[in-house]
Amino acid sequence: MPVLLAPPTKEILCEARGVRHDFPQPGGKSLRVLAGVDLEIRSREIVALLGPSGCGKSTILRILAGLIRPSEGTVLYHKEPLVGLNPGVSIVFQSFALYPWFTVAENIEVVLEALKLPKAEIAGRTQKVLTMVGLAGFEGAYPRELSGGMKQRAGMARALAVHPEILFLDEPFSHVDALTSESLRAEIIDIWAAAGTHPASMLLVSHDIKEVVYMADRIVILAANPGRVRTIVNNPLPRPRDYRSPEFAALVDQLHDLIMGHELPDVPEGPTPIPQIEPLPSATSEEIVGLLEFLDARRGKDGVFHIAAETNRQFDQVINIVQGAELLGLVDTPKHQVVLTQDGKQFVQAQGDGRSKLWRKHLLDITLFSRMLDACRRNPDGHLDEDFVLETIILNMPHENYQRIFDTFIDWSRYGGLFRYEQQTGRLFEEKEEA
Repeated sequence: MPVLLAPPTKEILCEARGVRHDFPQPGGKSLRVLAGVDLEIRSREIVALLGPSGCGKSTILRILAGLIRPSEGTVLYHKEPLVGLNPGVSIVFQSFALYPWFTVAENIEVVLEALKLPKAEIAGRTQKVLTMVGLAGFEGAYPRELSGGMKQRAGMARALAVHPEILFLDEPFSHVDALTSESLRAEIIDIWAAAGTHPASMLLVSHDIKEVVYMADRIVILAANPGRVRTIVNNPLPRPRDYRSPEFAALVDQLHDLIMGHELPDVPEGPTPIPQIEPLPSATSEEIVGLLEFLDARRGKDGVFHIAAETNRQFDQVINIVQGAELLGLVDTPKHQVVLTQDGKQFVQAQGDGRSKLWRKHLLDITLFSRMLDACRRNPDGHLDEDFVLETIILNMPHENYQRIFDTFIDWSRYGGLFRYEQQTGRLFEEKEEA
């Protein structure tokens, strides 16, 4: 049965105004993850948050749910300031979050008991939502006896049982296979379309562009470091949506270009800037080498979206890996293609320790590594203290996750034979390059 588009009502159920959030870090410092976020969830719509890792998608969801209090700004529910948990929200989590010692039915009943509902109503609601999500007959099963898709159905049933006005979906289909996730998306859309009042709206956090195009009426594209709203794209496609239609593919490509244009910009020629310390993407040396070998097996180039699909990785993970390879000068990123550079081709063809030597050479083109090597050589004791490296990262990139960048720094240094890190003493020593 066709699903009609939600009417263009202007009623706002929940909103964030000027939300900023900082996470405390060791040593009394803080990491800013959100800055000036304004966001509305209106009645009878599905809103999706889409963006790279670290842009604060899940943090926004938790702030709107009342699980986190923002450092600055206001959250409103029906135009009233939110105090404590949002009473109109229920969440479907990425990791299922089922109690393993409870049966499927008991996992649902426990949240209804917290509402102090009569036993008869608890039993009735439980059976209704189990039937709704296709788990009738599995009431007595334990989570360990269920497949990933069935576990997520149980999580959906539990969230729906409390009759939420807004259903929050935190990457709910990322831990199930492609066919199951496609089925679950269609089912949750059908439930929402038929519900009338509960849930009236949904907020989806996702890394999957196709998933977002299939589900959402409005797509909020976020930028990172710190997280903020870049743009909002309205989805005009009528329901039910066809993954294979030209219009669907065109919107996927549009979102691709919006994200890629921000995350992997082509650098225009111009005056040489003063070298700045660049953030290191969250990508291991092993992942970058794997990407280069993947491209080499495909004549040296492929599309980012296709790479994500072929390697069964989240899109934002692939973006990080591509950014790492590009920072090392081993790939180029024209449009949304990833292409091996000549140095990248030389790297994959290298034998023995040839790869390590090439990696070290390219590390020294990255400001953080060249500065640390220079500092190490200037130190009469012949080493770097871990605290010195961390302080350099913090001072130059105050909004970044400095511990994650340090871990990447160590991993890349080890692969390139640049630094040897002694964790017990917190010291880094230069590895002398062989002639």
